[in-house]
Amino acid sequence: MINASYKDKILNFDQFFDDRLATLKKDGNYRYFTELMRETGNFPYAKFFKDTKEHSQVKVWCSNDYLCLGQNTQVLEAMKQAIDLTGAGAGGTRNISGTNHYHVLLENKLAQFHNKQNALIFTSGYVANITSLSTLGRNIPNVIFYSDEGNHNSMIEGMRLSRADKRIFKHNDMADLQNLIKQDDKARPKIIVVESVYSMHGTITPLADIVQIARDNNAMIYLDEVHAVGLYGKHGGGIAQQEGLSDQIDIIQGTMAKAFGAIGGYIAGNTSLIDFIRSYGFGFIFTTSLPPAICAAVLKSLEIIQQDEMLRARLHKNAQLLKNRIKQAQIPLGNSATHIVPVIIGDSHLCAEIAHQLLFDHHIYVQPINYPTVARGQERLRFTPNPLHSEEDIEELIDILHKIFSEKNILSKAL
Repeated sequence: MINASYKDKILNFDQFFDDRLATLKKDGNYRYFTELMRETGNFPYAKFFKDTKEHSQVKVWCSNDYLCLGQNTQVLEAMKQAIDLTGAGAGGTRNISGTNHYHVLLENKLAQFHNKQNALIFTSGYVANITSLSTLGRNIPNVIFYSDEGNHNSMIEGMRLSRADKRIFKHNDMADLQNLIKQDDKARPKIIVVESVYSMHGTITPLADIVQIARDNNAMIYLDEVHAVGLYGKHGGGIAQQEGLSDQIDIIQGTMAKAFGAIGGYIAGNTSLIDFIRSYGFGFIFTTSLPPAICAAVLKSLEIIQQDEMLRARLHKNAQLLKNRIKQAQIPLGNSATHIVPVIIGDSHLCAEIAHQLLFDHHIYVQPINYPTVARGQERLRFTPNPLHSEEDIEELIDILHKIFSEKNILSKAL
């Protein structure tokens, strides 16, 4: 929407863009990108570049490569072999010479991973969500979405683009969800849309309650597991697998860009549903398919995840240790039940200032999280310890955070 000050004027496009960017900077919500180069075999260290010139080595504390499989030698070798066999790209969309043998192998493996009949891969988790939800909402007559207020932007945009009716319930509030459903016609099709692990808060959806509400109201469940796949469940299949509810979930959506260490997204479900999205989803039909080498890398990552339980165990051990030490140091910790460790600042400018200080004074990289990713007043630093962080790394981080937070008088801040 154009600001009222521009109404009825001949628009100077550059001035308009500059003004909007200036507003972001004034509010402390402008996003500065930190130029890094991860070093194979040396993660979680990375080279930090300033003005395209190497500045220093930093320790990364906010990577979504949760299990460091993007650095795993077996994964890299699988990717190299696929490049030698197939080349750099897929050659087109899936229906125009772009369906490679590796695509089919990966979809079969992902379906098995989630105990589903079929799966479909996309170029990213964002595209998987926006395509799947917009396709469902656009094509199912009179459907209503019921969306958790904490859902990811890709889910929000998918539902919005469909133009289907949407009800938003309070985060993880099952009473609010039930109340909204009761107000609607029982005969209307319904889809409950939730994440299993909320990436900025570290909260977990009460999935058993979601399943019961869906069953009572003849609703489908769309479950985003992007921050859970690879990390939870007996074989890494996510929260649905951990709680024994995979067979009760209609659509499981995941990503290959986090625990799997590569890029891409997918959905898994029954054959007719997956074929429906494949046949009607514009974001799938008209997009060039993933490079086969990416699929080869993910196939190897899946194999490692299912075989190496200790990798997940080290991640969760480090996450719990970091949370314990943050509490002991009276640093304001968010209420996380997962591997995600949010430290609440509550002010966008202060959040950016602390992140800058960590980077330039202490060579620690963690990105400030501001609006609109989180609500205003909930600005935070989001730490994601991984299996390669040591106890010494954690103690070093706690000492530095405690010093900074003491200087700024924000220890034991009420959440």
